[in-house]
Amino acid sequence: MLDDGTTARLAEDHYFMTTTTANAVKVMQHLEFCQQVLWPELDVQLVSVTEQWAQYAVAGPRARDVLQGIVDPAYDLANAAFPYLACGDVTACGGTPARLYRLSFSGELAYEIGVPARFGDSLVRRIMEAGAAFGIAPYGTEALGVLRIEKGHPAGSELSGQTSAHDLGFGKMLSAKKDFIGRFMAARPALTDPARSTLVGLRPLDRADRIRAGAHLIPKDAEPVAQNDQGYVTSIAFSPSLGHWLGLGLLARGPERHGEIVRAFDPVRGGDVLVEVRPPCFIDPEGGRLRV
Repeated sequence: MLDDGTTARLAEDHYFMTTTTANAVKVMQHLEFCQQVLWPELDVQLVSVTEQWAQYAVAGPRARDVLQGIVDPAYDLANAAFPYLACGDVTACGGTPARLYRLSFSGELAYEIGVPARFGDSLVRRIMEAGAAFGIAPYGTEALGVLRIEKGHPAGSELSGQTSAHDLGFGKMLSAKKDFIGRFMAARPALTDPARSTLVGLRPLDRADRIRAGAHLIPKDAEPVAQNDQGYVTSIAFSPSLGHWLGLGLLARGPERHGEIVRAFDPVRGGDVLVEVRPPCFIDPEGGRLRV
């Protein structure tokens, strides 16, 4: 796994890809390598448009209400007309060209709206004005980190360069019929071994306990030594929605062990917490909030 982002098909032969900020250059390099070395015969052009667009996420149960005050009335934002994972060209604020994407990293009803960069300052001010009646507030990476952990979304700490799609629960997305980069490597026994460390959710047995990122995961009654190490905690957050700490981790035979109690042992900071292994998604596992 290289990075997390989204790819929108704006037309039959026109795509717009986003990446994380830290890996934008790495992803562009990878795409150029694919075009120039792996498939030089394909008629594909790549261009970075990072500086051409200003793009904002609008997330939460009133996101559609806010955007109806931004996107021009000619465009129907109702769920049936613009469903989850829809994207397309629109106009906003009285004729400004814009692109709208219905996607969510927070687990809530959410959109991203992009405009040419010169309109970026005006757009965000209009968004805040349109959202004032609904109690809108800016949210930053700390809040986003909590939301993505509550939803079990793997990100930076889980994309360590050592995890595969199978490890993170994306194995079903690897086509068995079509070719893709890494297809043969992904099928190697070591990368499909059920004993590999795979993504799990972690919840403290005593809800007052704190889990710490980097803690080693060992069997409940085992001695905390290297040979008993079965994984580690990758990300943690305090969830205001649930009222306790929670975490994501990579644990050997993870999916088989939901419901098991293991130790999150942190010798550096003196932590030794019993945690319950569970599916990674803690809130709205059916994804109903995304699709309303």
